[in-house]
Amino acid sequence: MKNLNNRRKVLKKIAGTGLASMLVPSLSHRLSAAESHLPVELKGNVNHSVCRWCYNDIEFEDLCKAAVEIGLKSIELAGPEEWPILSKYGLYCAMPWGAGLGIEKGWNNPELHDELIQSYAEEIPKVAAAGYKQIICFSGNRNGLNDNIGITNCAMGLKKIMPIAEEHGIIMCMELLNSKVNHKDYQADHTAWGVELCKAVGSENLKLLYDIYHMQIMEGDVIATIKEFHPYISHYHTGGVPGRNEIDESQELYYPAIVKAILDTGYTGFIGQEFIPKRTDKIASLKQGVEICDI
Repeated sequence: MKNLNNRRKVLKKIAGTGLASMLVPSLSHRLSAAESHLPVELKGNVNHSVCRWCYNDIEFEDLCKAAVEIGLKSIELAGPEEWPILSKYGLYCAMPWGAGLGIEKGWNNPELHDELIQSYAEEIPKVAAAGYKQIICFSGNRNGLNDNIGITNCAMGLKKIMPIAEEHGIIMCMELLNSKVNHKDYQADHTAWGVELCKAVGSENLKLLYDIYHMQIMEGDVIATIKEFHPYISHYHTGGVPGRNEIDESQELYYPAIVKAILDTGYTGFIGQEFIPKRTDKIASLKQGVEICDI
């Protein structure tokens, strides 16, 4: 009987220890999840933004609430129907859209100029009335077009819309995208091409949207490029390379150094998080991205 009682005590002790070891990871996981949504203590050096489309499966108002909690000042790539909701939460739209014919049909095609001019002429006053300062635009795909002719064609059309952009104080941002992985045949796929376009148009109301993810794929040398061409850049987007996912240690870019280089140029605009979260808790990934860039 004495041996049986001892055996029971040992089994009870082992069972208790096993239960505790099961509970500790569970508790730790819950605490970690809770901490991921605590407000962020931001330094105030960076104007943080996020691209709406990366979180399309989250209700827009829920994304707005999360953005406010994290400390974001802007949700971008939002259209006119979403601007009143942004205003409700005290959020800005650093890069609105609502004009144009999409990424593949852009300013390098003279046959589309009349339609594009009408579209932007209607949208630019709305952007200005909402208190925003920029609007996105695209070169379009090459479709066999020589790069120099592409610049000439884009400049021809953009010069016609510049007076309206200038009148309303709106910067049209030509986005630089990679043509290697995501946007096959897209023409504005190198920074130098975009800079030459800006020079050809000759207006301070045409600038570049430098997407760090896209340009790392196409040309690398991100920090040196930013330092050289920053006068032509009015907006930045992030994204992990490869994959366009979280900008943490799982990818090859070191964002604190990149953001420092951006700020060192005197840039005071917004830096938009445009990565596609892989984790289940997408808001936690967004918060982490903001913290990484908050230098």
